Amino acid sequence: MAVTTVSTAELAPRAHPVRGRRWRPGSAAAQLFMIVMAVLWLTPIVFSFYIALRPKSETDRLGYVSLPHHLTLQNFTDAWTQSDMWRFFLNSVYVTVPAVIVTLFLASCFAYAVSRLSLRFNIPLLILFTAGNLLPQQVLITPLYRIYLAIHLPVWMTGSGLLYNSILGLIVINTSFQLGFCVFVLSNYMKTIPREMDEAAIMDGASLWTRFWRLTLPMCRPALAALATLLTTWIYNDFFWAITLISTGNKRPITSALANLQGQFVTNQNMITAAALLAAIPTLVVYLLLQKQFIAGLTLGSTKG
Repeated sequence: MAVTTVSTAELAPRAHPVRGRRWRPGSAAAQLFMIVMAVLWLTPIVFSFYIALRPKSETDRLGYVSLPHHLTLQNFTDAWTQSDMWRFFLNSVYVTVPAVIVTLFLASCFAYAVSRLSLRFNIPLLILFTAGNLLPQQVLITPLYRIYLAIHLPVWMTGSGLLYNSILGLIVINTSFQLGFCVFVLSNYMKTIPREMDEAAIMDGASLWTRFWRLTLPMCRPALAALATLLTTWIYNDFFWAITLISTGNKRPITSALANLQGQFVTNQNMITAAALLAAIPTLVVYLLLQKQFIAGLTLGSTKG
């Protein structure tokens, strides 16, 4: 009987040639586009930081587009101390924090009603809330200004006796203007939650408030975190409402206070740039703290259902 011998080379698995990644013009174009957009986005920020680090005397002598001879943080120190930025930061906090909390609470309540309850006018109510965001701010300012002057409130609430020129007035208008968008986002997110969970909770005897507060709302944390990040950025950076509905300088938030700083120190653009960079720090901190939840809120809402 013949014995067939098999060599070790024949038993070894054949090595397949390693194929390199196929070059795709679309992918390369997309990466090039993102690089160009990132450079265009970062260039003003980097240049602003560069100007803020240079002394005013040096830029007056050499110009802003020139090589630096001396870099210093004195502009940041002067912007913080000479313009009382801490006071305007507190005003922004007094407006932003209550406005974000109230907006998210009211929007979640209304979104739960139109998405989880069988109401007759769910769709018309949702359209009505969303349609309010289609009107530009400039169209509303004239009637809104007259309304704010006509509404009288206790002095201990506003300090001026009117809704106009008060922190409460800014909280009300920012909450009203952002409510429609938040209702739209949260209602769509809540629709992705299985209704069987509500039915099981009803079988266990859970009330409407319990189903909303202890069941649905905790599952909407990613969406709430994403909205909280966006609302904080939008309300904190608001300029239009603050400049038109606040007449007293020491009540204005940080964005409109920068306009006053520019009028007072019109020639010191270096310090104004430093003040603008300081004003941008809180929104950056909020985004870094809620970055994971923000990304989760954007992705989960698009994959469920």
